Amino acid sequence: MAGERILVVDDLELNRLLLRDLLEAEGYRVREAVDGNEAILAVAHDPPDLILLDAVMPDRDGFSVTAALKSDPATRLVPIVMVTALTTLEDKLHAVALGVDDFLTKPINAAELRTRVRSLLALKHFTDELEHASQVLESLAIAVEHRDGYTGGHCKRVGRYARRVGEELGLDPATLDVLRLGGVFHDIGKITVPDEILRKEGALDVHERGIMARHVDAGAAICSPMKTLRKVIPLIRHHHERLDGSGYPEGLSGGAIPLAVRIVSVVDIFDALSTRRPYREPLTPEDALATLRTEAAQGWWDAELVEVFARILARDGIDRNDG
Repeated sequence: MAGERILVVDDLELNRLLLRDLLEAEGYRVREAVDGNEAILAVAHDPPDLILLDAVMPDRDGFSVTAALKSDPATRLVPIVMVTALTTLEDKLHAVALGVDDFLTKPINAAELRTRVRSLLALKHFTDELEHASQVLESLAIAVEHRDGYTGGHCKRVGRYARRVGEELGLDPATLDVLRLGGVFHDIGKITVPDEILRKEGALDVHERGIMARHVDAGAAICSPMKTLRKVIPLIRHHHERLDGSGYPEGLSGGAIPLAVRIVSVVDIFDALSTRRPYREPLTPEDALATLRTEAAQGWWDAELVEVFARILARDGIDRNDG
């Protein structure tokens, strides 16, 4: 897969030239940065497909650069190979903890360089394809919500609200990502529901409610081929469960409903209540919260999560962003 862009970061020109010669001989496009600060700027301007990063540099070392890039959602998936003469286990463990993907020990072995670079670029290509597929699904979810008669932005708002509740609870970054994606994709299965049911101005009959209820299984089926979404699928399939067991599709109750699902349920109901629907005008945020509290008291939703969300709304305000 020649032609990929590689950023070589080293404060010694001789080291950069050596790596450039080896990489360009393989057909890669090489850029250089002379220190950590220049590397950060180069990545922000034009993210490479892979970074070869010296560990020991003046001003900003490779550890600091790694920490910055791996903490930024825009660059965290760019593979970083730390090129170093450091050999202690402590240094390597520190680098791995920060997110380094591989190591090359100085002096560089050309065959080892080629093998490691080729392997990481293949993984990056695969990751990019998965990210593209996820973006396609997100576009599909947004298209579905416009069929459903919502004011635009419902699914993204649910994703943002869910993530904010997770942050308030101190959940880990991976779970925060699951919450956001679960919010975005929670109603994607409605693509299988006919327009005359989605847009019906009035209550659904028993048959129509049955068809509507199938959207959770349809959504799970749409996303199930993507292994990267396996932790998101329970949020899609179970966001209509209720704590008292009266929800669907399985009638789960109490602790059998995962925390992430309960979070998405609460914020989904709030946004649905406060958004215009084909059959009613939106409630005010205050009335939507009052309805949530009433339904939590009768055993449908997690009352503690409702109060956490209410606290967030009181502090940060309602999300009015439609995108």
